[in-house]
Amino acid sequence: MTMQTPVRVSVSEAAKLFGISARTVRRAITNKEVTYIVVHGRYKINFESLLKWSQSSSTVRNKRDKAGIGQFVEQWRVKNTLYSPNSETLKSEENNKL
Repeated sequence: MTMQTPVRVSVSEAAKLFGISARTVRRAITNKEVTYIVVHGRYKINFESLLKWSQSSSTVRNKRDKAGIGQFVEQWRVKNTLYSPNSETLKSEENNKL
């Protein structure tokens, strides 16, 4: 079993990523809704807990999807079927190799 290093972000990075104010992020820290560590006097928030917290709050979820990282999710999907992992395309490629 390998341990993965958690991804941690600062308060300002979290605010930018989720399209919310730094004050909202600090409120989540105060209310112990996210996990964090303090490095050189600065909060470093566990990204996984931040994501779970954003999913539990409808206000934060909406802001994340409209002004934060969520606005780009649709753009990440591959629309060109030539480059999509299409099962029929993969089968035809395998048949051509034989």
